[in-house]
Amino acid sequence: MRSQTDIRPAPSPLWQAIQASDLKTLAVMGMSKNTGKTVALNHLLAQAAAAQVAVGVSSIGRDGEDRDQVFFIPKPPVRVWPGTLVATARATLQRAKVRCKLVGATGIASPMGEIVLVKVLDGGDMEIAGASRGSDQRKVIQQLRQCGAALVLLDGALGRSQHASPAIADGVLLATGAALGGGIADVLRKTRDRLAILGIAQADDATCALCEPVFASGGVGLWDSHGQPLFQARIATLNAGATLLDFLEADVATVALSGAVGYTLWRVLTQLAARHPGLTVVVADGTRLFVERSDLALFQQRGARVLARRGIHISGITVNPFSPMGGSFAPEEFLAAARQALGGCTVSDIMLDEKHQERGDNP
Repeated sequence: MRSQTDIRPAPSPLWQAIQASDLKTLAVMGMSKNTGKTVALNHLLAQAAAAQVAVGVSSIGRDGEDRDQVFFIPKPPVRVWPGTLVATARATLQRAKVRCKLVGATGIASPMGEIVLVKVLDGGDMEIAGASRGSDQRKVIQQLRQCGAALVLLDGALGRSQHASPAIADGVLLATGAALGGGIADVLRKTRDRLAILGIAQADDATCALCEPVFASGGVGLWDSHGQPLFQARIATLNAGATLLDFLEADVATVALSGAVGYTLWRVLTQLAARHPGLTVVVADGTRLFVERSDLALFQQRGARVLARRGIHISGITVNPFSPMGGSFAPEEFLAAARQALGGCTVSDIMLDEKHQERGDNP
């Protein structure tokens, strides 16, 4: 019987697309739980091992546990390969089914102990629990690179998407699937809507320079049509609506928001846009917008625009036709529909593509 280390898959279209993008850090994010995020992560780890690419991996929170901590549904483990660099909490090493060598310590505390760096000595399964704060994630990525990782993979989810922002990751692999609920058309509509939000355009250099003080310190800032500051303060964006309403009658041309934008704040921004044609709203990136695609379209129809301090590069999309809650799809039908609906991105059903590869088919 062949061991895990003997299995060397041929390069997949998804892996080839990611390699062609020359990414240094890739966040693997799920639209929801059970959309195949861990399967996608495992695929990339296997592909990296086959291509002899030095890879580092960490998790935004926790991944690789036996069961989902919300629904208690069995989850696939994270499968690592000899030479893989892993940043994880010390407590997870006691349950790891692989031998590891300690190569570094980060000094970053977590509920499961300090985040440490280990090098995997033989292939197998392990649980990974990484840093939860963005600043700590940046430190972990830097140390993984210093230890030799040419590509760093971050396990994440849209619920924790602020840590998968362009400030941390060069690209995003988005996992979607039947677990979102509804039929194929519903799932693909939800996915397109999310992609529209994540993919908001990056602001030009002049606008970024104007807004940089807000993103450097956090909070909210407003400028008039001449670029003169009207207001700047380190206040939580979720509570900034009342402050912005004070400027309804002022000459407001640009608003910068460093944090999340939910519906309460969005309604105020819509009022500002109605009073100030051409209003520009700048957010850190698309992961900070918690509104619908239709809201964004209406905002733009009024002559206003929402831009990102840094744009998000969608490196690929994986689709999972299976839902543990019921309502699964026919794999071939779902993949074909997804490739048609999500054109412009590399779309892959990991399990189906691997079956095709094993049979020697041309998917």
